[in-house]
Amino acid sequence: MTIYTHITGWGKYIPRTVLTNADLATIVDTSDEWIVAHTGIKERHVAVGDETTCTMAAQAARDALAVAGLTPQDLDLIIVSTSSPDRQLPGAAFIVQSLLGADNAAAFDLRSGCSGFLYSMSTASQFIRNGVYKRALVVGSEVVSRNLNWQDRRTCCLFGDGAGAVILEASETSGGLLYTGLGAQGKDFEALTVKSGGSQYPMCPITVERHWNTVELDGHKTASFAIRTLLRRANEAVTNAGLTWDDIELFIPHQANIRLIEATCEKLGVPLERTFVNVDRYANMSTASLAVALAEAAEQDRVKPGDHVLLVAFGAGLAWATAVIQWGAAVSQQQSGLQRTWRRLRARLTTLTLQARLALYDLNNRLRHKK
Repeated sequence: MTIYTHITGWGKYIPRTVLTNADLATIVDTSDEWIVAHTGIKERHVAVGDETTCTMAAQAARDALAVAGLTPQDLDLIIVSTSSPDRQLPGAAFIVQSLLGADNAAAFDLRSGCSGFLYSMSTASQFIRNGVYKRALVVGSEVVSRNLNWQDRRTCCLFGDGAGAVILEASETSGGLLYTGLGAQGKDFEALTVKSGGSQYPMCPITVERHWNTVELDGHKTASFAIRTLLRRANEAVTNAGLTWDDIELFIPHQANIRLIEATCEKLGVPLERTFVNVDRYANMSTASLAVALAEAAEQDRVKPGDHVLLVAFGAGLAWATAVIQWGAAVSQQQSGLQRTWRRLRARLTTLTLQARLALYDLNNRLRHKK
């Protein structure tokens, strides 16, 4: 019996606070015109107050569980992809497990920069296809804004915060995650980095003074890697999935720069109408970018059962990842109407519990900051 991995739920969380280009122009030497012309970004959302990587991840996960008609107790595995966890220890996945009350699930973090969400989906799919687990939660969540140098106009305008999540389930129905490709160009790891906070450069007054606790970017080297990745790996993924470009109903590239996306689509011959773009509203959310984009595409009915979706990511590492998905909630479709109703009812009933857990977590954070 062949086991396939299907996406049966999706959700996202976007922070409440919006930071426009005009807002940025008041704190750093830049302008709305320059940012839009060079990146296509008009605004981004930033986490404030009690919003953290884990609380955002839990909110996105709650929505994904509701779409799938599952409760947290139904999960076998939780993978959280992030480069900005709430704490050095424990990992974000354990905190998310606690916030959800997903006591039956194994949990771990996966750290692979902007490509991390696809790395995580690929990893979870291996567990499912091998028969180890049946249901997995994969989350991409980032608070990049707290690792930015807000005096560096080359980087501070490029990033935003957010979280996206999907539920992956085992099914005997063909389709779902058809192909994933992963790779890295580690020799250029310095091109996108946050130096301090690890064992090489522990956080201290000296590293903070040198801004080693903030994002450093070699724009030329990263852009060169990005364009090669988008062109070569996108074609490679379509071919390895046994498809042609005519079979791809929706292309979702990493949301880093609209000019890069436009140039790539032109070279690939993919119409912008078949390409999903939200970088203008959210900027680059690192590993959360593709997670949020996929959730939004589903919410906006940009994908329908049977459609093929291509996702391509690139970023710190320098790492790249691709995925080809045949869309369709096969697991939910196989169940009777009564079963689907019962699963959705259970999911709604657990929402109150999750909200209470999040409220308590937020309260503890506020009390700790006051001390």
